[in-house]
Amino acid sequence: MKLDRIDIKILSELQKDGRITNVELAGLVNLSASPCLMRVKKLQAEGYIVGYSAQIDIAKLGQTLTVFTEVTLKNHRQIDFARFLAAIEKVDSVVECHLVSGGYDYLLKFVTAGIAEYQAIMERLTDMDIGIDKYFSFVVLKSPIVKSHMPLKSLFPV
Repeated sequence: MKLDRIDIKILSELQKDGRITNVELAGLVNLSASPCLMRVKKLQAEGYIVGYSAQIDIAKLGQTLTVFTEVTLKNHRQIDFARFLAAIEKVDSVVECHLVSGGYDYLLKFVTAGIAEYQAIMERLTDMDIGIDKYFSFVVLKSPIVKSHMPLKSLFPV
């Protein structure tokens, strides 16, 4: 499926507000309701829209600690990466994991109840012998900018 300008605009609006009504969405993308709904259904069927979810204000639930962690593995064979990822996928506190270029292998984002929980997780991971050579932790003090949507219109101009 080749996306056009209207499809990108639909995706852009839906990622900002997944609860928008079809009539409101149609108005924003300059379509009538029926063709707009058909496009949304096609975008879902083709896998461009993979789901809808609620954005939770975690601070209202209680205090948390966010930590970015640089991880360097001892070895760099495919099996080493696979073993590490298999273990990391099971850690509920890891909310992001990125294989990166540069001076380390992975950048992980943890969200925990506090520093003690984070440290316990890291001690458990290093004791598991999953190939961690070293890691560096960066505790987030404040997050002045956090966006939940991608800049689709500038990434994919049509």
